[in-house]
Amino acid sequence: MLIDIVSDTICPWCYIGKKRFERAVAESGRDDIMVAWRPFQLNPDMPPAGMGRDAYLRLKFGGSDRARNIYRTIAENGREEGIDFQFDRIARTPNTVRSHRLIHWSGPLGFQDQVVDSLFKAYFEEGRDIGDNEALIDAAVRAGLDRRDTRAFLESDELAPEVVAADGHARRMGIAGVPCFVVDRKYAVSGAQPTEAFLEVFNLAARDAAQAATSPAAE
Repeated sequence: MLIDIVSDTICPWCYIGKKRFERAVAESGRDDIMVAWRPFQLNPDMPPAGMGRDAYLRLKFGGSDRARNIYRTIAENGREEGIDFQFDRIARTPNTVRSHRLIHWSGPLGFQDQVVDSLFKAYFEEGRDIGDNEALIDAAVRAGLDRRDTRAFLESDELAPEVVAADGHARRMGIAGVPCFVVDRKYAVSGAQPTEAFLEVFNLAARDAAQAATSPAAE
């Protein structure tokens, strides 16, 4: 069962959704689930160097007061999943292309899920600027990647066109918000849904696969 997770590295609900998805996988008892993380930019027009957090909150929410109320709700949901959101520690909102490049590159190396988790932790719990190469390298090393190889990759432009193209592909598919969990490229779970929602879709996809395997066309 293939799960494509369309996500952005600065999306707090994506961090929460990852935890809920992982719990659903554990509760399902399935050992045939393969996960691929796909890029999505919540702020595709973000300058390459990102912008100061206060300026970003003014543009997005009209000011920090409204943002504080929104993030309070997110933090409460995060605590239920073991996430210690530290929004006050975030000084800059980054352009996320570099972080998505790192995730894409780490996939064939077998560290994609660990890198995603490390990036979420770096940004939301440690307040690191994950548009900065040094923060990205530290997150990658914590996930198990080699520091020298990671630095060489990030100092290149490798995979940048692929990340931008994948973001565009997600939008053409009709994805307008994240997280979005696409199961066997047929069913979608949109948002950080409760565990039960994932389990229901897992079962539906499994029934479809079993029916396809026993249909006359499969013989």
